[in-house]
Amino acid sequence: MRKTKFIWLSASLLLIFALVLSACGGAATTEPPVEQPGTDGEVTEPAEPEAEPTEPPMEETEPVMEETEPPAAETEETGTGPAGGELEEIGGTVSFLAVWGGEELDNFMAMIQPFQEQTGIEVQYEGTRDLPAVLTTRVQGGNPPDLAGLPGPGQLQELARQGELVALNDVLDMDTLSQEYDEGFLNLASVDGQLYGIFMKATVKSFIWYSPAAFEANGYEIPTTWEELDALEQQIIADGFQPWCIGLESGAASGWPGTDWIEDIMLRTAGPEVYDQWWQHEIPWTDDAVRNAWETFGSVINDPQMVFGGAQYVLSTNFGQAIIPLFEDPPSCFMHRQANFITANITEQFPDLVAGEDYDFFIFPPIDESHGNPLLIAGDLLGMFNDTPQSRALMQYLVSPQAQEIWAERGGYLAPNRNVSPSVYPDELSQQIAEQLTTATSVRFDASDLMPEAVNNAFWAGILEYVSNPGNLDAILENIESVAADAYQR
Repeated sequence: MRKTKFIWLSASLLLIFALVLSACGGAATTEPPVEQPGTDGEVTEPAEPEAEPTEPPMEETEPVMEETEPPAAETEETGTGPAGGELEEIGGTVSFLAVWGGEELDNFMAMIQPFQEQTGIEVQYEGTRDLPAVLTTRVQGGNPPDLAGLPGPGQLQELARQGELVALNDVLDMDTLSQEYDEGFLNLASVDGQLYGIFMKATVKSFIWYSPAAFEANGYEIPTTWEELDALEQQIIADGFQPWCIGLESGAASGWPGTDWIEDIMLRTAGPEVYDQWWQHEIPWTDDAVRNAWETFGSVINDPQMVFGGAQYVLSTNFGQAIIPLFEDPPSCFMHRQANFITANITEQFPDLVAGEDYDFFIFPPIDESHGNPLLIAGDLLGMFNDTPQSRALMQYLVSPQAQEIWAERGGYLAPNRNVSPSVYPDELSQQIAEQLTTATSVRFDASDLMPEAVNNAFWAGILEYVSNPGNLDAILENIESVAADAYQR
């Protein structure tokens, strides 16, 4: 599963153009809610990936069908595929496996409500926090769902080459799709010229979230450089607080939030070109550039003065709940690095907070100024495993601007279809998220999502080991390199 630099040399710029046109909004990625010890409440989180899976509680593969009663969608659009048009009555069922739970699931069910009503097709949704493992088991057992969320382009390419996915070239109107979707998104979901997946949600990851009121009350300023961020951390520590809240728990995908830190740091210390060499395994995991990124991350995650609760709290706290102490009175921490989908968690836990007023973000600052300030992005992919009339109809509907506008107007979502009107997004904060793309010096897709599944899993596990045993970095990197050496030869 090797990809060439050619894709990214063209796709990185194309992604900027596409995402700015497609939405001025926030995306949600994917993880169900979970109740964590040591926190003051429950929260419903988005799931990642995931490969960047995503994540509140639910049975591992508990079907969520018509018991879920989302609010009626506030749209009268009836578009089906990328070309739009009336939905036809078909009847029957279609099974759908994904990671969404809580508010994300409510939004998805609202999105498909017009589809179910007008086609008579019952969408049998099955939610799991451990998407890669459950999907692999189902595929190997000969019982895949009709449609499923895919952990990332890496696993999509593996499944496509194994003959498990249905090519979509005659399922979707490719001419219309090429007008509504950026070429970079289509390339990432293609193998040997055939489209095997479609991005249904986009995510911007390089954000640090904070409470403007808490910053103002303590005289803290927004950092624009790594030196300023370091000074702010030391000021917070001197004031008797801990700067960061971090949570790495995410079921079988635990550790992935730490991979995002490594990726943002790699982009800012080694630069986008070396970043591409890294995920393509053109440099080893033991390379000095990779080691430096881990050690920079370690200067935060392994310093008990830096992180609220220390290592045990970090390891046991679900990533979506880790932001909760930011809004306590007084706050237990002041910064939380997470993708834009965290707004769904904030809204779930603190419904009275106002976006842009009670919570806001700033960009993960540059480290080596020569590399600028690249932006890390990701997205939720869909793939088809069973070619049925019902599967085709749902896939055609989900990629349409009419369907994506339903979720976009509910918030916590960035539509990859560039025909989604910016006016549907619910707040100015969502517009600011898209605006960041226009000022980014470069854009790169989440590296772990581009890696083979085995390497991704080893990366997640390595993050957890590093937090537990910081002195084992050499062994951790050597182990991931061993896995990668095997995986990239397949």
